[in-house]
Amino acid sequence: MRRRSVDQSALRRTAAGLATAGLLAAAGIGAAPAYAVDPVFTLGGPAEVALRPHPGSGEPHSTTVDFTVNNPSEDVENGDFDGEHTVTFDLSGLAGVADVRFGETGSSDCRITGTKGVCTDCGVWVGLSSVAELEVSAAKGGEIGATGDIEVTGSAEGATFTTASTRIVIGGPDLVMEPLNLEQEVAPGDAQPARITFANAGTTAAEGVLLTLIYSRGIEIPERYSNCEYTKGVDGSFETAYAKAICAFEGTFEPGEVYELSRPLTVKAAEHAYIEDFIHRVNEDSPAERAAQRTGAAFDKGAGVELSLNRKTVKARATDLDPWNNQQEQPIRARNTADFAAYGGSVPKAAEGETGTTVGFRNNGPAWVGYLRSGENIGTVDVTIPQGAVVTEKPANCDGVTSAGEEREKQLGAPRYLCAVPSIVLEDENFALPFAMKIEKVVESATGTVTVRNWYESRPALAFDPVKGNNTAQLVLNGKDSGSSASGGTSGGTSGGSTAGGSTGGDGAPSTGGASGESAVGDTTVDGDLASTGSSAGCGRFRASPEPAALG
Repeated sequence: MRRRSVDQSALRRTAAGLATAGLLAAAGIGAAPAYAVDPVFTLGGPAEVALRPHPGSGEPHSTTVDFTVNNPSEDVENGDFDGEHTVTFDLSGLAGVADVRFGETGSSDCRITGTKGVCTDCGVWVGLSSVAELEVSAAKGGEIGATGDIEVTGSAEGATFTTASTRIVIGGPDLVMEPLNLEQEVAPGDAQPARITFANAGTTAAEGVLLTLIYSRGIEIPERYSNCEYTKGVDGSFETAYAKAICAFEGTFEPGEVYELSRPLTVKAAEHAYIEDFIHRVNEDSPAERAAQRTGAAFDKGAGVELSLNRKTVKARATDLDPWNNQQEQPIRARNTADFAAYGGSVPKAAEGETGTTVGFRNNGPAWVGYLRSGENIGTVDVTIPQGAVVTEKPANCDGVTSAGEEREKQLGAPRYLCAVPSIVLEDENFALPFAMKIEKVVESATGTVTVRNWYESRPALAFDPVKGNNTAQLVLNGKDSGSSASGGTSGGTSGGSTAGGSTGGDGAPSTGGASGESAVGDTTVDGDLASTGSSAGCGRFRASPEPAALG
């Protein structure tokens, strides 16, 4: 399991659920202060949703449409809005076009009467949350091209809601990306041809298409086509982990036809490759789609020849308007290793008073390590503090624990620290952990240790690291030999060959096993304090999820 900070909003939801049952009444939780100005919440949903036509007999295919509300407050502790609110769905524009019913709607109480759907709920949490899901299907007799709108409004005492609108259309293109049968086990330097193929399995033509490639740090695509643009550093928190290419193709792509690249792309495993992802997707071209794929990043246009598409003789296999089949993902794993070499330090004259030191590890490569699918942490740096020293400042990703590794409420002054190694470590990274300490007692040759390891202390080996001798270093205060190094083999060289052992997590990462001092999401305490519940405890009554209701 990935170690991360506790999801405060999830904790508040848990606490609020207990509060409505009266379980937190004895704790004396009071209501949050009222807003100085009525907040404005934004309702949202997709701009347009395409439906597969009604088959004429039997059950039609339904599409789930999720509507959301956004509370823009940046105060995660007190920004939740208390009180009931109502969201209304005007379905009158769908007459003869689509049939609607409510699907899974969480804690909302949702009902449809005639051409109006109404959901009531208690509280609007900080950030984006779901209001309701509508299951929409084409009406019997509805013609291809018919359209109608769902209009969404909201109301609450002491708050304002912006409106939302979703256009429903029967029929449309359905671009279906075919999977690639690339080799999944490769060696660094191996290159494979990728002849990407997609079909239009819809009911109407697509006017222009965009091919988007997203590939992780250890994958290289050497071609640079003139109708493609390229960038590095996308995907938010994994900005160093991915590159992206977007290729535009003009023309009309007819329903029932299959298209493939006129020449294959080269998918090459870099020398630092290890656990990699290659994602390829196709969308109908439009300014909105281009903006969505670019995600605000800067792109460079290729200078090579133009890449084109050929129509194949085979036909699309099915008519299935399904937005989830536009993309395929290909995992690739290189037979490679990474050498995580710990380093400590030596403070030869650590007199009483404040001092500091930086410990950690270096990745001597050759591979980078990125658990991109699971997002799990790669491991931990286990630091024991030398005798006579007391930690006064610690890195944010380090949890103070007891000597035995058990949770400890007081984080400073701990005898031992477990420091999370995130899900990405680059091939030449120096993972540095600065500590500030106070020397309360001068102890000659006081020695601590710095170990980079798996989360499980009973199974410390890192599956990708065959060089075990440099995973531990010493941290020495007032050593007898002031010129000696306490780094414990930080110069450990790179190592080739195949990865020793197997992975224990979704990407080769072990689950954490609860090594952190933070509470689980289902708990209501964080570091010994009762989680903030805002004013949720005072709002409304507890509702069970309703049964779906059919339109009309």
